[in-house]
Amino acid sequence: MANKAGYQIALTALLSLNFGFVLFDRNTSSFLMPFIQPDLGLTNTQVGLVSGALSLTWSFAALGIGAVSDWTGSRKGLLVLATLAFSICSFGSGFATTFTALLCARLLMGVAEGGVMPISQSLIASEVDARHRGLAMGVAQGLGSSLLGSFVAPVMLVAFAESFGWRYAFFLAGVPGLVMAILLAWVIRAPRVVSVKQEKRTFSMAEVRHVLSDRNIVLCSIQSILLVSYLVVCWAFMPLFLTQVRQYDPSTMGWLMGSLGISATLASTGIPALSDRIGRRGLMIAMPLIAIILPLAAMYFTGPVWSLAAIFVVGWCVTGVFPLFMATVPSESVDSGHIASALGICMGTGELIGGVLAPFAAGYAADLYGLQAPLWIMFGLALAGGLVALGLRETAPRVLAAAGSANSRIPEPN
Repeated sequence: MANKAGYQIALTALLSLNFGFVLFDRNTSSFLMPFIQPDLGLTNTQVGLVSGALSLTWSFAALGIGAVSDWTGSRKGLLVLATLAFSICSFGSGFATTFTALLCARLLMGVAEGGVMPISQSLIASEVDARHRGLAMGVAQGLGSSLLGSFVAPVMLVAFAESFGWRYAFFLAGVPGLVMAILLAWVIRAPRVVSVKQEKRTFSMAEVRHVLSDRNIVLCSIQSILLVSYLVVCWAFMPLFLTQVRQYDPSTMGWLMGSLGISATLASTGIPALSDRIGRRGLMIAMPLIAIILPLAAMYFTGPVWSLAAIFVVGWCVTGVFPLFMATVPSESVDSGHIASALGICMGTGELIGGVLAPFAAGYAADLYGLQAPLWIMFGLALAGGLVALGLRETAPRVLAAAGSANSRIPEPN
């Protein structure tokens, strides 16, 4: 039992660290955009396209690789290959000298990175005890990505770019994944899963319809679209808004964006763990509504920078529900043979629709109306995200068990 628990902790920690470097690489272009935009002469629309390009291929990879891992039963091998690929692709962005070259580099990056989280969360679902599932999924998806991708990345990369140039910052971002691929191959045990292929079933649109027949999967996919949009619009345009409109220097901007990482680090573990105890649904309603304060503060708060950072920390706690609508609730809503597919749908649709269209639309709106436009889009997305969650049904095992016990004590009517 002790060995089993130790492996579960080691697995969760390693997957969390790996996804942290995925987000570190993914966010590099956004945090470096105040350096890249003038150097390559990009418009705001092109900035949005660079962000959306990665989301486009990320979404197809999430949908496809999740299904492939269910069909073949192969998770460890696919995860190691994906980790190697995104590390190598990171170097391509540093060599880009035109908008087209940068766009192509980010498209390839999305292909490499998109399958990492569906596979990682399916490993969590199959290897970690159900009573700790919410916490483990929150740690795997949110802790490393928040600490490395949202806190360390803006502070380190901006400082590195100021000293050595933005191209070398991309090269720096690509190195850790090579080490992670070796660790994944060494530590992870091949899980004992029965693939769809072994059950003599074939993957088809009928399987997709089966997964989508559950209301929770549909609503989680919609919330994923809305809140992924909120996330990528913030990553793509908040650095530009803070430096060009609010006139903060790049270093201050880096620390303000880094405050989002502090928030996400705390929320990614605290909120999923809390959901294990009090339920998923209420938190998935409340946190997006709280998130509306972030764009409002960025536009209108005129107090000290540390106070603005504190508001950013509170608003960005919405990232704590990302593991819930992308992984925990979907995995608790379908049978075990379709978990990776369900996770791929909820993650992939968010990236495909929200991650691709939202930054493009926000960039186009910024060219027409100014850099305030993307922040108003963030406001609307957060509001809609909270309202959508009203239709979810509760899935937390502890809450359902308590409700079942309470119902069993209610006498049947005569």
